[in-house]
Parts: sequence; C-alpha cells; structure tokens
Amino acid sequence: MEPPRQPYGYEPGYDNGSPQGYSGPSGYGQPSEYGNQAPPSRSRVDAGRLWIGGLVTALVAALTAVVGLLLVRGILGIPVFAPEGDGAMGDASTGLLAGGAALAALAATLLLHLLMLGTPQAGRFLVWIVSLTTVVMVLLPFTFYASLEAQIGTAAVYLAIGVAIGSLLSAVARGAVRGSQGQ
Repeated sequence: MEPPRQPYGYEPGYDNGSPQGYSGPSGYGQPSEYGNQAPPSRSRVDAGRLWIGGLVTALVAALTAVVGLLLVRGILGIPVFAPEGDGAMGDASTGLLAGGAALAALAATLLLHLLMLGTPQAGRFLVWIVSLTTVVMVLLPFTFYASLEAQIGTAAVYLAIGVAIGSLLSAVARGAVRGSQGQ
C-alpha cells in the first residue's frame, strides 16, 4: 500500500498549516514557556551613561541655582539666601546653594542607580521621590520667619532646582537602559 499523498509544498518536519510556522526537530516555532513569543528582554543599566548623565544633571542643577538667584535677587530685588546689601550674587551662601543643588543631583543619581538595579519601573519611583522631596523644599521656607516675598523667592528657586533634577534624571534613566534579548 502506498502512503497517502501530501499536498504540494509539504515536507516532513514542517507543519505548514500551523500558525507557529516551522515546527521541525530543532524546536523553532514550538510553544515554550513564553508561548509563541520570543523570551522577554532583560534590560541592563549602563552605569557609565547613567553617571555621566548624573554629573551633567549636577552641573545643570548648580547653574539653575545661580540663575534662580540672579533672577530673584538681581532682577526682582528680593533678598534671599544673603543679606540685601550683598548684591545680585549674594555671598558665600550662593556657592553653598549651588553646591547643595549639585550634591542633591548626585544623591538622586545614586538613588536612581539603586532603583534601576532593584525595582521594576524605577523611573516612576524616582519621579515620586524627587517630586515629594521638591515639595518639602518648596514648603520649607514658609516655616521660617521671613518676609513673604523672600519665602516665595526661596521656594521658587528650590522648585526650579527640583524640576531640573527630576526632569533630567528621568531622561537619563531612559537613556541608561540597554536591552538584551533573552540574556
């Protein structure tokens, strides 16, 4: 007896009618633990890109502090972070504020690195942490005795620094992840 005739194009080891395509001996097209899809990609943190982005964010945060002080003290004439007689750039407190902003950016970069290594959706956690920290810093001047305009000016400078750090590090986080298929 002769074996049944197969349709044109049929070859043993192939399942030509299957939606998975090739299902030959090597296992391609076979359902696996991932179904019919490729294994999920795992992302890895590119620490070099992350920290270079963090250093540049620190520089931008420091410059944001200086620009904020120039605007509030120099243009608006509101005495913040230094006595009124110290001019638009203030005194040593201007350098301390710029240095503090840079350190805050570096601390946020370290936090981001740890979040990226150990948590899912690290960017969301970072946004919440930076946002809440910024809110604390914006509210802080209103707990001290000073003129209302000085309180508002100080809060505005802190807000600008927080927004700069948060927005830049969110972008740095996206750029510091590289995918690796199935590794």
